Amino acid sequence: MFLRRFAGPLLASVKESTGIVGLDVVPNAREALITLYQQTLKAVQPIPESAQYRKSVEALTNHRLQICQEEEDWANIEKRIKCGQVEELIVQAKDELQLIPKMAEWKPWEVPEGYKVEVIEDSDDSVPSHVPIHK
Repeated sequence: MFLRRFAGPLLASVKESTGIVGLDVVPNAREALITLYQQTLKAVQPIPESAQYRKSVEALTNHRLQICQEEEDWANIEKRIKCGQVEELIVQAKDELQLIPKMAEWKPWEVPEGYKVEVIEDSDDSVPSHVPIHK
């Protein structure tokens, strides 16, 4: 009775399962996310500031990092970020960390020399008949 009375509120916020096969509960998910988000912000620095990829990664990561720093409870983090469970957010952050060096190598923000851009005029004639025109 003593344990239930005093430890009950603490145990209530302990996650027992993610409900997703192969995705284990991470007991220190908040701390793991903060570390991963800080690593992401550092890893994206070599990418040019003008690159939309960097802008997007920094905006998303800063937003999520701020939430993780403001909230102590994993359930509140999940509610505010609205992109799955904290364990899924950890997977997403790890995936982004693996993608950043590849993006830095591929440089999709650079246009290859000699690349010709096809300019499509904005007229009703250039739109196929099956595509609706919104004006």
